[in-house]
Amino acid sequence: MKTTEITLGHSPDPDDAFMFYALAADKIETGGLTFTHVIQDIETLNRRAMNAELDVTAVSIHAYAYVLDQYALLTSGASMGDNYGPLVISRAPMSLDDLRGATIAVPGLMTTAYLALRLCIGDPKIVVVPFDQIMDAVERGDVDAGLLIHEGQLTYSARGFNKVIDLGEWWMSETGLPLPLGGNAIKKSLGPDLIARVSRLLRESIEYGLQNREVAVRHSMKYGRGMAETLTDKFVGMYVNDYTIDYGDRGREAVRLLLERGHEAGVIPRPVELHFV
Repeated sequence: MKTTEITLGHSPDPDDAFMFYALAADKIETGGLTFTHVIQDIETLNRRAMNAELDVTAVSIHAYAYVLDQYALLTSGASMGDNYGPLVISRAPMSLDDLRGATIAVPGLMTTAYLALRLCIGDPKIVVVPFDQIMDAVERGDVDAGLLIHEGQLTYSARGFNKVIDLGEWWMSETGLPLPLGGNAIKKSLGPDLIARVSRLLRESIEYGLQNREVAVRHSMKYGRGMAETLTDKFVGMYVNDYTIDYGDRGREAVRLLLERGHEAGVIPRPVELHFV
């Protein structure tokens, strides 16, 4: 059978590892498609998407606003914060007003976490720091506060940090909707037939993980940077759920509203016309 290679970019995090376990471990029949996994942090993947380097890639919903000419959003693969999400933490207790005058470490200007921060508190002074070094930067006093994504949302308190604000809670209070953090984007140039095949396989991979949760969580633990199995399972449960199988009407509305508000706030330079496949 003739094989077709698909480059698949995703982040080195438990939720992405869980989603793509079935493909990485050859647990589902791919019908002649071979997936080459490219594992990099989300901000790097966002930048690569701007150059249309990968066939399929995890992408921040914020970054999708800049790549929609080349990519469409797949209906599966969403990471939604349903009344939880990226956290701003500090060493000493800090109010939201304090935060507006603080220096904040952020994991990247294209991340949805940064967009949500801008919508919440305006235009603070920020320093871009790799996501897995932000708590260290706050601890050293290099910055006043840090914007945490990934497993830091579960481990910050064990290191003695204070929560200033949960941006997923804030977004829910503002809109009544989950905060759409990331999704899977696919190159439009692959054509409708190949897009449909890849879309089906990615959804099957997510469903396989959910149906074989224990083994998929064990696989994803190696991407958890030392998290125990119980915490890894909790983190996966936060970001691999019904929204991940399909955004649904509520998830699509959340994406639309987030990008609309990003444009209205002047963070996103042009209106965004969504394209799901």
